[in-house]
Amino acid sequence: MFAPFANEPHADFRQEGPRRRMREALERVGAALGRTYPLVIGGQPVETADSLVSRNPACPSQVVGITGRATPEHIDRAIQAAAQAYPEWSRTPPEVRARCLVKAAAILRRRIYEFSAWMVYEVSKSWTEAYADAAEAIDFLEFYARQMVRLAGQRETTHFPGEEAEVQYLPLGVGGIISPWNFPLAIFTGMTAGPVVAGNTVVCKPAEQSPVLAALCFQVLEEASLPPGVVNFVPGFGEDAGEALTGDPRIRFVSFTGSKAVGLRIYERVAQARPSQHWLKRAVLEMGGKNAIIVDETADLDAAAEGVVASAFGFQGQKCSACSRLIAHERIHDALLERVVQRAAALKVGDPANPETDMGAVIDEDAMRKILSYIEIGRGEGELVLGGEPLPGEGHFVPPTLFVNVAPGARIAQEEIFGPVLAVLRAADFDEALEIANGTEYGLTGAVYSRDRSRLERARREFHVGNLYFNRKCTGALVDVQPFGGFNMSGTDSKAGGRDYLLLFLQQKAISERW
Repeated sequence: MFAPFANEPHADFRQEGPRRRMREALERVGAALGRTYPLVIGGQPVETADSLVSRNPACPSQVVGITGRATPEHIDRAIQAAAQAYPEWSRTPPEVRARCLVKAAAILRRRIYEFSAWMVYEVSKSWTEAYADAAEAIDFLEFYARQMVRLAGQRETTHFPGEEAEVQYLPLGVGGIISPWNFPLAIFTGMTAGPVVAGNTVVCKPAEQSPVLAALCFQVLEEASLPPGVVNFVPGFGEDAGEALTGDPRIRFVSFTGSKAVGLRIYERVAQARPSQHWLKRAVLEMGGKNAIIVDETADLDAAAEGVVASAFGFQGQKCSACSRLIAHERIHDALLERVVQRAAALKVGDPANPETDMGAVIDEDAMRKILSYIEIGRGEGELVLGGEPLPGEGHFVPPTLFVNVAPGARIAQEEIFGPVLAVLRAADFDEALEIANGTEYGLTGAVYSRDRSRLERARREFHVGNLYFNRKCTGALVDVQPFGGFNMSGTDSKAGGRDYLLLFLQQKAISERW
């Protein structure tokens, strides 16, 4: 039905063509900043008394856009609209639902530079990081469309004489989508498209820091002919809109990406059955990590240093997959550290609208305050060898920061900072390196740089993370290449972008007829 899935290629901004198109997109988007985007419930725009103001992290005086702010009453209306749309949408043939996603992917592909430019402004992504985010959104749409067609086919069962048996996959119903700001297009798109192509209807509450990109993505889904009420757009704050969404008995599932604290709160609310609720809600949670890269004495140190710096400081360390612990064998510790510091110090921090910028601003003042508080903690837990002070100016700029001589139990080696702060730890041997790597409550990503085959094979068995990489960085998972999701307090191992992901939003029905 569709051509085989292939990942969307990334732009090479060393070439003049992509650079020119990105500059033009930044100019067009710059002229469109400051617009207002209402809630959309049941296909109808809804004005609200209060609003969310999205600001450019690199220039907080610049308003990117304004969206409505949902209240619990709006959430109630959105759930009603989704419930009304569900019967017809769930009966829509899977291949028709899939075509809506493929159409949305085509629209995004034509506008990929525009959406990349919006990310530069709204969340301070560099050109390369922004384009990769947009490409991943396209991948989610294309891949989930094909997976739904596959799942809709005849399921093989063991023959039993005298009976016909079949297995069907059925959607669950109405779901809640609570998406993060750090991948404001890719994750919002994937979290929405997966349940929807499976036949569910959804109420989407994007992060309050990046509601404009979610509004623009919602417009793409509308243009791709999703019927009114299938997706409802209700940006708001977690303490009121989010609580109303997760606690409503009409909701069948909640899909969330964000912090551990919020994820645990959602898990508790989803687990509590309420009056008139006739099902157990499902929770699909991705809650962050404290990811480690191990480098042993056999490794290519230049490759390792490059991978560590990219993993730790790409998008200012604001990725749940980011490397925040470097575990170095003591024999190569100093030589590796020299390479890492040299590369990190060369990174250019500033306005990401500039193509030469490697790192933009952290998302907002609260984030910068939290990161700086951890840097102060780090001064008492290790030796600061790079960074440590915010850059002057209006934006929320924190440079690459490295601490060495950090103990495995230190707070900066245990707690998720979500910023450009790297703790460097020594290990006497590979046994100790693995012990340190596994010695947190998280289990999302990790990497090992080594030329020793026996150690790599041992790490396959013993390095307990959902996404493990050898001799490459620990960020940058691609759809259907590295299905993404982690263990322990990193979440429910959702494996977004994997061939089992849609099953999280489906229920299986076995039917037998005796002749």
